[in-house]
Amino acid sequence: MKVEDIEKMQTQSQKVFGYSAHESGTYRESWRIFRIMAELVEGYQFLRGLEKEITVFGSARFPETNEHYQRAKDFGALCAKGGFTTLTGGGPGIMEAANRGAHEEKGESIGLNIELPFEQVLNPYVTKFTSFNYFFTRKVMMTSPAHAFIYFPGGFGTLDELFEVVDLMDMNMISRVPIVLVGKSYWQPLIEFIKDSCVGSGTLHHEQVDSWHIVDTAEEAYDLIAHVDTDTSECNLSPNNFHCEGDIDWKIFRVMAELVEGFEFLTGLSHDITVLGTKSIKPGSMYYETAEELGKRLAEQGYAVVTGGRGGIAEAANKGAFEAKGESIGLTIDIEGESKENNKYLTKSLAFKFPFTRKLMVTAPSEGFIFFPGGFGTMHQLFEILTLIQTKKMKPQPIILFDRAFWQPMHELIKMHFVHDVHTISEEDDELYQIVDDVDGVLKVLEDAHKK
Repeated sequence: MKVEDIEKMQTQSQKVFGYSAHESGTYRESWRIFRIMAELVEGYQFLRGLEKEITVFGSARFPETNEHYQRAKDFGALCAKGGFTTLTGGGPGIMEAANRGAHEEKGESIGLNIELPFEQVLNPYVTKFTSFNYFFTRKVMMTSPAHAFIYFPGGFGTLDELFEVVDLMDMNMISRVPIVLVGKSYWQPLIEFIKDSCVGSGTLHHEQVDSWHIVDTAEEAYDLIAHVDTDTSECNLSPNNFHCEGDIDWKIFRVMAELVEGFEFLTGLSHDITVLGTKSIKPGSMYYETAEELGKRLAEQGYAVVTGGRGGIAEAANKGAFEAKGESIGLTIDIEGESKENNKYLTKSLAFKFPFTRKLMVTAPSEGFIFFPGGFGTMHQLFEILTLIQTKKMKPQPIILFDRAFWQPMHELIKMHFVHDVHTISEEDDELYQIVDDVDGVLKVLEDAHKK
């Protein structure tokens, strides 16, 4: 391999694994893939000793005097009394509260901690814990074993975790278990946005949201999971599920293969923009035509266009780039029961079976992210990137939301509700993205960012 190829791989590794420039060089770049594998193996082994797990999410910022903290503490206590294992991210706030309630009632209190430059310190109420350096390995472990998911009010991270779980359920990648949202005044505005914007625009269906439970008390939340089926005798071999009796170590090697293939695939890819959005729209629609025009204009300016590689917005952006003789990249996911056929406008593509490896590759190499209206997958990708930037796990990149009519209600929800009312998002964090209404606006944001 040539020296310049090695340098490209090292640069790409830095992008893929979410390290800022000052952190590079702490150890050989190529070893990061082995650290990821070690985290998956260790996390998998850690989870195999657990049973009757209930995963609790929520803000790390609430003090013990906050009403949401008290509800989470009460819920953890109820879980312990009922013989359930309370599993959290192991940090302060809601996580501490749920662990504390379980701990004080002599129940199993588990923490899956994340190493952050700030904010995340393991709380003293966990009886067992393990730590992760990478968000996505930790999230695999937090979503794999649960028999129910309980969401208290939170910020970007909580929204990321909500949309990831419901997206995985929607793709049949994890088992369908209860989704319980605690705190009606917090969650109802978000539900209204989803129904008005997402369901209203056709990117989601009512039944995908109507199955969620919204409650106000710890007792109501516990009643919904008290009799949940906790039988783990059935071995679910879906790609995202590692919680299974028996030997499924073959999955670890398959994950490693996907990481290596993805790493090599991205090597040399530069000056690229990731375009994400619904797969539901068809040629001839306003969104399709705009995404096609955007792909064309990006290619003309020398950008490679990276998408999910299938239909809808992805197809439109790839088509525009392809017909302008530009690089048109597709990183696809194989979903059981859905077509595996890529759109015909790709110059290069790679398919994945594990959603977390594919997600890593879709977001890793980009110099900017453009979000058209979409459903759970689009929302999940958006809030994950915002979380990575907000927690300094990823360098700031342009995040552009296309179509003010769709995205402005969400911005107002974040600004007025999450920032000012419940204080789960900081004032400066609602400025990590910009909303535009035309292709010229997208290109102007990218141009300004490039100058900086």
